[in-house]
Amino acid sequence: MADTVDQAAKTPDTQQPWSELGLKEDEYRRIREILGRRPTGSELAMYSVMWSEHCSYKSSKVHLRRFGELAPETPVGKLLAGIGENAGVIDIGQDWAVTFKIESHNHPSYVEPYQGAATGVGGIVRDILAMGARPVGVMDALRFGPLDAADTHRVLPGVVAGVGGYGNCLGLPNIGGEVVFDRSYLGNPLVNALCVGVLKHEDLHLAKATGVGNKVILYGAATGGDGIGGASVLASETFDETGPAKRPSVQVGDPFQEKLLIECTLELFAAGVINGISDLGAAGLSCATAELASSGDGGMHVELDRVPLRDHTLSPEEILMSESQERMMAIVEPQHVERFFEICRKWDVLATDIGEVTETGRLIIDWHGETIVDVKPRTVAAEGPVYERPYARPDWQDRVQADGVAGLARPTTDDQLRDTLLAIIGSPNLADKSWVTDQYDRYVRGDSVLAQPEDSGMLRIDEGTGLGVALATDCNSRFAYLDPFAGAQLALAEAYRNVAVTGARPVAVSDCLNFGSPEDPSVMWQFERAIAGLVDACKKLGTPVTGGNVSFYNQTGTQAILPTPVVGVLGVIDDVAKRTPMGFAADDDVILLLGDTKDELAGSAWAGVVHDHLGGRPPAVDLDHEQRLAEVMITAAHQGALTSAHDLSEGGLAQALTEAVLRNGHGARITLADDAGPFVALFSESTGRVLVSLDRDRLEGFVELCRTHRVPVRELGTVGGDRLDFDGRFSLGIKELRTAWQAPIRAVLAA
Repeated sequence: MADTVDQAAKTPDTQQPWSELGLKEDEYRRIREILGRRPTGSELAMYSVMWSEHCSYKSSKVHLRRFGELAPETPVGKLLAGIGENAGVIDIGQDWAVTFKIESHNHPSYVEPYQGAATGVGGIVRDILAMGARPVGVMDALRFGPLDAADTHRVLPGVVAGVGGYGNCLGLPNIGGEVVFDRSYLGNPLVNALCVGVLKHEDLHLAKATGVGNKVILYGAATGGDGIGGASVLASETFDETGPAKRPSVQVGDPFQEKLLIECTLELFAAGVINGISDLGAAGLSCATAELASSGDGGMHVELDRVPLRDHTLSPEEILMSESQERMMAIVEPQHVERFFEICRKWDVLATDIGEVTETGRLIIDWHGETIVDVKPRTVAAEGPVYERPYARPDWQDRVQADGVAGLARPTTDDQLRDTLLAIIGSPNLADKSWVTDQYDRYVRGDSVLAQPEDSGMLRIDEGTGLGVALATDCNSRFAYLDPFAGAQLALAEAYRNVAVTGARPVAVSDCLNFGSPEDPSVMWQFERAIAGLVDACKKLGTPVTGGNVSFYNQTGTQAILPTPVVGVLGVIDDVAKRTPMGFAADDDVILLLGDTKDELAGSAWAGVVHDHLGGRPPAVDLDHEQRLAEVMITAAHQGALTSAHDLSEGGLAQALTEAVLRNGHGARITLADDAGPFVALFSESTGRVLVSLDRDRLEGFVELCRTHRVPVRELGTVGGDRLDFDGRFSLGIKELRTAWQAPIRAVLAA
């Protein structure tokens, strides 16, 4: 028998499992104050999932509000929807709009790697769909423990199979992302999934329930017991094998059901029968009902016993907390209901009328004729606790920054330089990732213009005009550890540059901020500094943050992950035919290096791979230079001036040259700069640099373009041959380079 509102009023002293549901004592006390009585079991379930860290952002809201300081304009058009919606929507011209967002599914992917990763993809795809857009591409930013760790062998293959399996079945190209290995992610991998969708301006839909008497229709898969509490609770506690960590079941995905749901929803939009819509992700029905009601007219009545179930033993509380996948909720005018059902039947999608919009200002949920929920929806969805967590710069930060690389032995002979280069390109973080990316379909739909391992993924949006978008995600967590403010800016600058080198203009940002426990003042200091860095940099670059995700409690016991503020940047290109790829493509082309190289090696691949060292200060970021560099790259692409362009980041010039040579099998003859010495020239990770190649006939005009934008340029050598030759110092054949670069991940994971 369900716990009703009447019973709750008559039995105020009934003991309730608020702690087991993740609520704090003061939060439970506040719920009682809001209601003027104890909550029913169903109300307690709703508040617990909606007030969880994952859903309410209760520890991050006070800092995330700073993103509101950013102008609601992008370099190509205004924001049509921003933070607070399922995903941000950007006007990209020609009546087209693009929506994109990145979110985390970290803890579920550790518990059950395949389903955790798969449902992470499914959830972000539905966020994009709910805006009225057709999903057209996905990306994934992945972090794991050391490549040779036993648990990495358990987690990584399942995560990759889940990302690929779900996305491939949906027919969505996976066009980019990252795979990073570090000790701090052992026991707490990061699975961040991004989706991008396209729509015409008039197709934009928002998540709100308006129109008294309009019907509330649940459609998609039936509700099951998988994922009860799911990400909403799982992602809101520290992982601890011996402690009271919450480990509810992970959601189970069905990509074929989601494909039907996508096509059905797009036809429903086209038919004009949807007033408001929301996907059912974290917190399931609790979230969809409360958020739709609170952002609409404020009232909704739901008959919970009408919800189709896969498991008929589920209690009302479990139905409200279930995070079963492939479900959506729509608000439909009565005269459109039959047409709505007709379209759902066509696509073999289950649809059920479970309630209506009311003028009561309350969310009322009944179970077999008795009221089990009677709340003001905003108290569930929008007025949860807001914490100003204490934060303080940790004592160890000064020691870390003081422990620079000056005392580390550097290669001095040509043979040592050669061995260092091979060690770096053959390290797990810089080695070939095709073992992962070959499991993803990168070209399905036929609009993938650039995909992994290019600097950014690029998709054609309009076949007639060639209008397209480019996307990149980046974060060097080693830099963020050394200086969270600068580390976040470096992540943004790298993603911004990766988009610009292809010829696209960077216009907007989505972020996925992965940190340890917010109850740790040092973690909250890292988080606050990263937010401040992003806000400051986005202002200077003119790239608003359109939405994103915060993932806290990424730690096992007291060991937090390295701070990992992943930044996704979206760019727009007028004609994808004018893109610039990354690999050397024509013999006798001139090779140039744009930007200045300094002795900046703290946190570098060299320091980590060769010396297992992490200390000092990260490279300095110059955002004004990044903007001028981007203008050079965008203009050069439009003019068709360059044969290739590849940004320099982790591994410096050595890594960039290796990747540019191996992309198409063209060798290069390089003269290393004498001013800083060959070691710094090869392995420095100074930011704001790009490696380009071009026909010599184009050289004078391109150098003048660089001069106009005050971008330093240096001639390095020429493309050609079957070797990477460094001015007689040392030389490596393409075959030897490829063997060293491809070996690590394949050798470990193939076994």
